[in-house]
Amino acid sequence: MNIILMGPPGAGKGTQAEKIKASYPIPHISTGDMFREAVSNGTPLGMEAKKYMDEGKLVPDEVTIGIVKERLMQPDCASGFLLDGFPRTVVQAEALDQLLAEIGKKLEAAINIQVPDEILIERVTGRVTCKECKTVYHLKFNPPAKENVCDRCGGELVARSDDRGDIVKKRLEVYNEQTNPLIEYYAKTGILYNIDGNRGTEEVFADIKKVLENLG
Repeated sequence: MNIILMGPPGAGKGTQAEKIKASYPIPHISTGDMFREAVSNGTPLGMEAKKYMDEGKLVPDEVTIGIVKERLMQPDCASGFLLDGFPRTVVQAEALDQLLAEIGKKLEAAINIQVPDEILIERVTGRVTCKECKTVYHLKFNPPAKENVCDRCGGELVARSDDRGDIVKKRLEVYNEQTNPLIEYYAKTGILYNIDGNRGTEEVFADIKKVLENLG
């Protein structure tokens, strides 16, 4: 199965991606993972991307698409893939469709996790992460047993700088502006599945699982 996972910051994409990966034999591929792998493998496209990344600039679409193609042609994608963080725009979605056609594949589902903005802001602004083992907690919904101390390794818990309320609102504005046309694009192609993410993790995953089992 060839699927993409969509959803705003704080929607629970990371958690659901882990559950999908644990239940189905397909790799979970995030944009960051692809860039890091291409750079570490020293591919020409990886080196091109590194130039932009080192300067803090966005990697151009044509380079990103090339790196996606390199990744999707690797053997572990033979039985499918879960793309996370790509595509982000309609131009990228069209390019993805084209490159999948070139390698004899097609996208089967775009799973879009939906959560109201006010809930997302509450979720994200209460998020803290262990500096050592990277375990994520939430001060309201999933607090550590001891304040500011990781239950797992005893490391210090810190909030990400981009999880402040004003920055989260801006991130959501940018996400909605970029992604609404993409949601319409996949709705028109008939592969969009909207999932209510404002529920417990297991309930959300149960609905995602129904979608994936119907693809088979």
